[in-house]
Amino acid sequence: MPQPNSTSTDGYDIAFRVLGVALAIAVPLSNLAWLGGNLTAWATNSPTAPYQPVQALLHPDQLWPDLSATTLLLGTRILPVAVLVALGITAALLYKRHRGGGRKKRIAGMAKQRDIEPLMSKAITAKARSLRPSLKDAKHIDAADTGILLGNLQGTKHEVRMGYEDVAVAIMAPRSGKTTSLAIPSILNAPGPVLLTSNKAAGDAYTATLDARAEVGRTWSMDPQQIAHAERAMWWNPLADAKTLDGAGRLAGHFLAASVDASQQGDFWSKAGSNILSQLFLAAALDERPITDVMAWLAFPADRTPLDILRDHKFAAVAAQLKGTVEGPPETRDGIYETARQYAAALLNSGIAAWVTPQKDVPEFKPSAFVTSTDTLYLLSKDGGGGASALIAACADSVMRAATAQAERAGGRLDPPMLAILDEAANVCKISDLPDLYSHLGSRGIIPITILQSYRQGQKVWGDAGMDAMWSASTIKVIGSGIDDPDFADKLSRLIGDHDVETTSTSTSESGKSTSVSMRQERILAADAIRALPKGTALAFATGMRAAMLDLRPWYLEPGADELSAASARASKGITARAIAKAAPRQSDFGPAA
Repeated sequence: MPQPNSTSTDGYDIAFRVLGVALAIAVPLSNLAWLGGNLTAWATNSPTAPYQPVQALLHPDQLWPDLSATTLLLGTRILPVAVLVALGITAALLYKRHRGGGRKKRIAGMAKQRDIEPLMSKAITAKARSLRPSLKDAKHIDAADTGILLGNLQGTKHEVRMGYEDVAVAIMAPRSGKTTSLAIPSILNAPGPVLLTSNKAAGDAYTATLDARAEVGRTWSMDPQQIAHAERAMWWNPLADAKTLDGAGRLAGHFLAASVDASQQGDFWSKAGSNILSQLFLAAALDERPITDVMAWLAFPADRTPLDILRDHKFAAVAAQLKGTVEGPPETRDGIYETARQYAAALLNSGIAAWVTPQKDVPEFKPSAFVTSTDTLYLLSKDGGGGASALIAACADSVMRAATAQAERAGGRLDPPMLAILDEAANVCKISDLPDLYSHLGSRGIIPITILQSYRQGQKVWGDAGMDAMWSASTIKVIGSGIDDPDFADKLSRLIGDHDVETTSTSTSESGKSTSVSMRQERILAADAIRALPKGTALAFATGMRAAMLDLRPWYLEPGADELSAASARASKGITARAIAKAAPRQSDFGPAA
């Protein structure tokens, strides 16, 4: 008995495919030929023909005998072919755009509009009305008053915003859009006071937003290390919040965090040095002395002034602790005091100290007034600024604490909310308990966005537990391009999850060819794909929602960008001019002119 021949079966398959392609071309072409013939007849006032597409394709002269051969050629041959080719090209382009559009390609399994509805316009606007009493009866609410723009849902024009009760962590490598697409647009559109920490000035968020924010409120710049070479037009008293033991301890903690990593903050010398600083800060605050007096007391441990101040203000227990350290073994005392001196060494720099001590004819920056305004505070410090970055962190912390106190007095929330962009937080704004603050800041109308270059950078500052706590407390997490940590990339991949992928397999046997379809689980976005996220895109994780892929919206592509660019260029030139003026040698350095 003859057996089926697989070769002949393949031949039948090919024949059926050829027949299918021929029909796919012939059917529309014949209909177009009939339509083209009738249009040509109508245009030349000749009789039209009944619906006979096959006859129109094969024998058009029989359907339209009054038309010339040239006219029939144009109407039933050239025109239909041209239209069919145009339709084919259009369909191919649309298919390519929908299915293979590179960066804009929608990734199967990622959030669609319905999956992140709470972050879309309608829901965000409704939430803003409930959170902000000032908007409750407004007929129209500007988008900027409803929330902070994160970007567009990838491949769409639907804006994705975080609300004014969310707290965020953004992990984005350098030149991945963290400043141009997140920090600057957020600052420009903030409805209330804005706090920015940064380690850059020229060509960054400082210069891009300075003029624009000056139009809605006062701009304050604290620049102790002269990154922007800004004129000292303010001073801030770090001891204003240090009149309690807790307040003094927080201030000392900022100097500790700026000097040593989280892993070293628990050893004896670090704790003892921090304790001495807190006790001396408390004494200086109670007697309303400048913070620089603390350095004089550290230089002479035998000075009894801080002990007397503490006793006079009923802090006998603290005075006893300080006395015990001073009168303890000399080698231990000297080690503790030297540790404290190193932590606060920046205060020996008169240029830095001038920003935190009373200055004649220079206004004092008061956090309590700032949080009820529409002002902007720029806190600038270099990477590894030591004590200088401690002052930056202390000032940022003081502002957020003042905002919390004001929110409590205002019924629970600030309206308008305060935005705190903590850019380069792991370098210039090491607030030790920032992860703990995340648990309640959003509910007070204080919206922090902590921007880091990597997850490990946060672990170095706040430790594994602290960074994990901040990550967990963040209701919005934004991940940009440049994630090179394989463990973190794999963690993100697992958080995004899996989806079902249809797999088709074909097998050939003596009975012929058979096709089977099965389903398997596959990562929506593998770790290597997360590492290779293109610039201009970001992942957004919102509490209780699927992960979404976003197209970022850099400020320089938005309306009004030309004016902002010009203002940024002017501010950058001003920084350059001030830097050159400071560096230029004075004539007196070389003696009198000839």
